Amino acid sequence: MGLFSTEEDASKTPQNDSLVGNLKGYLDTRLDLVRLEVQEKAKHIFVSAAHGITLAFIGLFFFLFLNLFIAFLLNDALDSPFWGFGIVAGFYLVLLIIFIVGVDKKAFQALADKTLDNTIYNSDKRQA
Repeated sequence: MGLFSTEEDASKTPQNDSLVGNLKGYLDTRLDLVRLEVQEKAKHIFVSAAHGITLAFIGLFFFLFLNLFIAFLLNDALDSPFWGFGIVAGFYLVLLIIFIVGVDKKAFQALADKTLDNTIYNSDKRQA
């Protein structure tokens, strides 16, 4: 504690202050980078979801009006006000029964596994 003390506080040197400052700056920059990556992924998910919902909505209306067109066309061909709708409804009933009885969830699981295999690791652009 005196004039000839050999004990110095190592944390008070300018070199250590600079090193600590650089480390804090690096950590702040990495944190900002992670925030930007999360924000970019969230924006990508939002855009994809909005696009998918819009396509599904338009596709649903197309499908609905196509089925109505087919039903009215069958009504006209059969000269009946209701048989076309009955035939279209019967087609979807048969399709529903086939899916309930014949198609197992494992087929959809295999499709999901094949489609989504390693998408997390493939989308990571950083080098380890």
